Amino acid sequence: MEYAPPKSITHPRDKQQTHKFDRLNLYLRRQASSFARYCLEQLVLCAFGWIPTVVGIALRALVYRVILRMDGIAAIENNVRIRYADHIRLGHNVYLDESVYLHAMPAGIEIGDNTYVMHHAELHVFNFRDLPHAHIQIGKNCLISEFNVLRGQGGITIGDNVYTSPFVQMVAVNHVYADTEQPIMAQGITAEGIVIQDNVWIGAGAIILDGVCVGKGAVIAAGAVVTKDVAPYTIVAGVPAKCVKEITGEKRIPSGLPVYMGGG
Repeated sequence: MEYAPPKSITHPRDKQQTHKFDRLNLYLRRQASSFARYCLEQLVLCAFGWIPTVVGIALRALVYRVILRMDGIAAIENNVRIRYADHIRLGHNVYLDESVYLHAMPAGIEIGDNTYVMHHAELHVFNFRDLPHAHIQIGKNCLISEFNVLRGQGGITIGDNVYTSPFVQMVAVNHVYADTEQPIMAQGITAEGIVIQDNVWIGAGAIILDGVCVGKGAVIAAGAVVTKDVAPYTIVAGVPAKCVKEITGEKRIPSGLPVYMGGG
């Protein structure tokens, strides 16, 4: 009779410790591109991220070059939360207001020259499913207003001179839900991407869904839910959004209303 060595027995406590280690490792992989980068980025953010006023802005304009890419001077207010900083690129004269959240995992966030991202806006790539086109790219002279949410799993590309009002959402991802026997979370996602062409104005509370292209010079009315492509130089409104008017250039100034232009 052959001798069979006893099977090794894993103690439940060992399994629990392994599970905790795996969860910690997963957390760290979703915060930075490596453990060394996590330590560096968190050290810089903790040391300089809280400092208020122009003193903090000046220090961050110098020190944050260690962790992210800046083409020129960028003004970064205090309490801006940054993850995967080495995948973020800021153009000349970019402004990040207080409590902005940038998560660039892993394909990156690029913000063009003279673009402002206002307080509590969230630019969130956070691609942990190996999606091929996950990124957020914003052009020059844009304004991303307060409490905007941009989820770039399918890719979000925004042109130049785009203005978003508060509480706008761009969601470049969608859930599969057809199987009634499986939880929706277990059925996967689709991610086609969103394109916003140049000179678009998006009204307050509008939602742009995955797979949509908004044409040049279009206007999205407040509260609209955009599920299909928007033709250039049109105004869309409603749920779902439909074209309500074309912009022809014939009537340049609203009748009887004063128009105020930007100053220096």
